[in-house]
Amino acid sequence: MATVYDFTVNDRQGGKVSLSDYRGKVLLIVNTATGCGFTPHYEPLEAMYRDLRGKGFEILDFPCNQFANQAPGSEDEIHEFCTLKFGTEFPQFAKIEVNGENADPLFAFLASEKPFESFGNGLKNAFLKKYADANNKKFGDKAYIKWNFTKFLIDREGNVKARFEPSVDMGEVRKAVEKEL
Repeated sequence: MATVYDFTVNDRQGGKVSLSDYRGKVLLIVNTATGCGFTPHYEPLEAMYRDLRGKGFEILDFPCNQFANQAPGSEDEIHEFCTLKFGTEFPQFAKIEVNGENADPLFAFLASEKPFESFGNGLKNAFLKKYADANNKKFGDKAYIKWNFTKFLIDREGNVKARFEPSVDMGEVRKAVEKEL
């Protein structure tokens, strides 16, 4: 059975990183963007990272520009924005695609393990669904991720335990992470 440890990704400088390097840790893998309405999620993500990394927790940040071109900068520009504006210290990897023919295999795997269910109820979430559906129409059955700041929780054995859409309250995400720790 495949786990996240079977994947290799690129760091910001283009070097290869085996996710087996994170064996034994609880992971939160996130596709991010610097110009998104959910960009403020960086703040609670960094707070969670600072509070919990000593217990074996890591956040893996993968910038993606496939959602309304909300991450247009280079890896260095994105990293500078995140560190200066939000003080992020968790690992940030190379910008990737999460949907379509060039989707990063890690995200195709994550989405196959925990497929999209919904953004939830309410007017804001209905608007998000409509916008995401229009954006992702071009990817057809390879629209694995519906929007920026989709989060996947990985247990210490490398198994995908949960998927959190960007509309999920960050307090709920933190509770799930703490339960895994």
